[in-house]
Amino acid sequence: MLRIPRSTRVLIARRPFDGHASVDRLVRRAREDFRVDPLTGAIYCYFNRSRTQVHLLVWDGNGFWVMTKRLERGLFEPLESNSKDPYFERERLVMALSGIDTASRRFRHNFARDVSIKSRELPGRREPPR
Repeated sequence: MLRIPRSTRVLIARRPFDGHASVDRLVRRAREDFRVDPLTGAIYCYFNRSRTQVHLLVWDGNGFWVMTKRLERGLFEPLESNSKDPYFERERLVMALSGIDTASRRFRHNFARDVSIKSRELPGRREPPR
């Protein structure tokens, strides 16, 4: 689970991103979409159109971090606001990223909580015995 300090502001983009956004492109979108300086330390969230992937852009005082989460199964809850204010509560973001429906406070029915993916073996390298 992602831990976000209480003082951190969260902004969620209203329009989807294309899955190949670079750091520079996300910074430019933060300036265009939110009309704020991305160097403030806020978290800028960009979901793809199908709601299976999210990019989080964060300035840590020394450089930008881009965190990506791609779901193997299920969809992220649409996080939309009734107002024109782009800021969201950090709790809603953490819940959505964890697969919890923010209205019912329960796990979404199609969100996989435990996905097991076997890693590929590298040629000439054996996995250690368990």
